[in-house]
Amino acid sequence: MKISTKGRYGLTIMIELARKHGEGPISLKVIAQNNDLSEHYLEQLIAPLRNAGLVKSIRGAYGGYILGSEPQNITAGDIIRVLEGPISPVEGIEDEEPAKRELWIRIRDAVKDVLDNTTIEDLANHTDDNAGDSYMFYI
Repeated sequence: MKISTKGRYGLTIMIELARKHGEGPISLKVIAQNNDLSEHYLEQLIAPLRNAGLVKSIRGAYGGYILGSEPQNITAGDIIRVLEGPISPVEGIEDEEPAKRELWIRIRDAVKDVLDNTTIEDLANHTDDNAGDSYMFYI
């Protein structure tokens, strides 16, 4: 499974919102400027995140977006599934011969485990200072 810019930029939006959690709404323009991304592209990504309840929109002159729940309750897997679809290394796993099917299932489950056990809070709090404390992922 290859994560596209949709998933990567969606994570960027959510990490930015988590870093500013509790400080009020943040506009997509600010997020785009801070990360050198296209505001127009971020506008396309925010709708499915809002529809899934991961973000809330605040209207008005000082409006923008906030997280739909606490950062520790939103996982990277939640975001990737909304923007990329189901997590699977290959399509048609059920049609594979048993040995290969077992491999694909193990890979899928390992990726799901990492995504579902990494919260937006974890990602927002990560700095280069704690690189020695970084996660070690085995797939």
